[in-house]
Amino acid sequence: MATTEAISVMATESADYHALNAMLNLYDSAGHIQFEKDKLAVEQFHKQHVLPRSRQFPHQQARLDYLVAEGYYDNAVLQRYDSRFVVTLFEKALNSGFQFKTFLGAWKYYTSYTLKSYDGKEYLEHFPDRVCMVALTLAQGNENLATQLMDEMLSGRFQPATPTFLNCGKMQRGELVSCFLLRIEDNMESIGRAVNSALQLSKRGGGVAFLLSNLREVGAPIKRIENQSSGVIPVMKMLEDAFSYANQLGARQGAGAVYLHAHHPDILRFLDTKRENADEKIRIKSLSLGVVIPDITFQLAKDNQPMALFSPYDVERLYGKPFGDIAVSELYEEMLSDERIRKTFINARDFFQTLAEIQFESGYPYIMFEDTVNRANPIAGRINMSNLCSEILQVNSPSTYDENLDYQQTGKDISCNLGSLNIAHTMDSPDFGQTIEVAIRGLTAVSDMSHIRSVPSIEAGNAASHAIGLGQMNLHGYLAREGIAYGSPEGLDFTNFYFYTVTWHAVRTSNLLARERKQRFAGFEQSRYANGEYFRQYLHETWQPKTEKVRALFAKAGVAIPTREEWQQLRDDVMEYGLYNQNLQAIPPTGSISYINHATSSIHPIVSRIEIRKEGKIGRVYYPAPFMTNDNLEFYQDAYDIGPEKIIDTYAQATRHVDQGLSLTLFFRDTATTRDINKAQIYAWKKGIKTLYYIRLRQMALDGTEVQGCVSCAL
Repeated sequence: MATTEAISVMATESADYHALNAMLNLYDSAGHIQFEKDKLAVEQFHKQHVLPRSRQFPHQQARLDYLVAEGYYDNAVLQRYDSRFVVTLFEKALNSGFQFKTFLGAWKYYTSYTLKSYDGKEYLEHFPDRVCMVALTLAQGNENLATQLMDEMLSGRFQPATPTFLNCGKMQRGELVSCFLLRIEDNMESIGRAVNSALQLSKRGGGVAFLLSNLREVGAPIKRIENQSSGVIPVMKMLEDAFSYANQLGARQGAGAVYLHAHHPDILRFLDTKRENADEKIRIKSLSLGVVIPDITFQLAKDNQPMALFSPYDVERLYGKPFGDIAVSELYEEMLSDERIRKTFINARDFFQTLAEIQFESGYPYIMFEDTVNRANPIAGRINMSNLCSEILQVNSPSTYDENLDYQQTGKDISCNLGSLNIAHTMDSPDFGQTIEVAIRGLTAVSDMSHIRSVPSIEAGNAASHAIGLGQMNLHGYLAREGIAYGSPEGLDFTNFYFYTVTWHAVRTSNLLARERKQRFAGFEQSRYANGEYFRQYLHETWQPKTEKVRALFAKAGVAIPTREEWQQLRDDVMEYGLYNQNLQAIPPTGSISYINHATSSIHPIVSRIEIRKEGKIGRVYYPAPFMTNDNLEFYQDAYDIGPEKIIDTYAQATRHVDQGLSLTLFFRDTATTRDINKAQIYAWKKGIKTLYYIRLRQMALDGTEVQGCVSCAL
């Protein structure tokens, strides 16, 4: 007769991987979370699902020959290297011992990333194979860089964004770029071009954001004939239809966002499109909304003053530049007193109340604090919008068009080249500085290799700026692993100095690239880098961790905190040789890549100790927080219980070092009111936060799963 233990082992070996994963949601007899069941789920998934569906090859060269011959791999990537090096790289990766830490990580990879046969029945890659193709693509023939990229990705220290990780090295692929930001000017040619751009960019796999602030309001004149303009909502409708139509061969609808200035006369109509009871004629279902709010709006609300909404048509006619390029806070009183500018008035406090109501209902709109963003911007020019996930903050410039929609003058629009570091593994890196440098070089390669010819203003902007966005994830996981509570003094201290140190290495790498290539980003001479002003905060403050715990963490990791002398030398080098990249850091929400890397998303706290996800046909999947054990649960308080203030405090520490934005979601308990949302927004503004992403209330879907977030930069 078999023993109970033997029966248990036999049952586990034959258990369904989905059932094993579900046991994460059941405590054992001792009241403990059954983490080991998820590890068994990974093993069973590999045994029961992956291996039977994986195409077998006699050796690595035979595999590569087949994938090239059948049109799966781009031979141009492989031909840049000696064939022996390529085979050795793949074999080294496969022998690295890589294993997924969670069932969800393995499931995400094999359902969303790995190369499959044309009929979808066979897996042609495993994770190390995909890593090698990404490394070979981004290294562009540099064997040393390819090896370094492979090491950084296999170790989980660096993870490129989904478009890059998914598409590199494939013959049939989309763009490597995550998302795009485009202006719309106040003319029919620009609107027509915008709709076409939405189609073209969605077809290629990127999320797209548009600036609507320049468009004339409802009732504004057209060719001096009064009451002719239909305002921004019909344009939103056209864009929404375009995104819906360009659905990437049925794989996913296009993803779009639109941004409008708070002092645009259509602002309340704009917000009403997301009300639950909105009329179908104006209701916007799939577009994300963003509102650009200057300091003056907060001041008017504080003073309980009327809030003027200015006609963009009149402003552009009188000031000679579009409304989105106007600093409203600076010119508010001047425009208010100018009788040539038509204006309407709403109550400023009512505006914020409406904002909170809409967010309460829908989670939208995102918010960009316009003046905070531009005070922190080191680049000449004005930032007037953000992207689909609210972390990209770059300057743009308008295009002009001929009647046939050809470009008369090509302006600068924006593309996002993203990838993220896993903070925990980066702190464990044998060479912290090299990890940052390799990541920056990898992301720069995405920019160098991207040529979006279907939208010339995007290609022009990318060619001029070489802008990238190095992100971060797993802050909460790392802090918990080290026995630090999220939002505690030690947590804030670590966040400050981690980003401080990353920034030094990122700027240094961009400076090295400028030296090597003898090229600076366009407009460097007018930037705050060129005159040294950017470095002021690092040279006029004493930068040492405030807490002994954080000093010990950096010492244990062997990560040197840059000294004032090192910042001084870096400043001098940058002023002499320049920077290759106009922008370097942006903190996206991260989504799928967090699960693959077993990381907490972005620098947010966890939403649950055991997160419940709904994953296609398989249904519910359970995801345990990184580094969590039954002995350290106290450090895994969730975002709803932590509350918005500690999250804002954490982001404020990082914000001072990040040249672009940080995708910041505010989480509230189900007892929250619109007043609580308003208070959090004001607190964020006062703390120097640049943008706010979603508002989340602790509400589960009917099936018990959490609502999913950004579909584009969720990486």
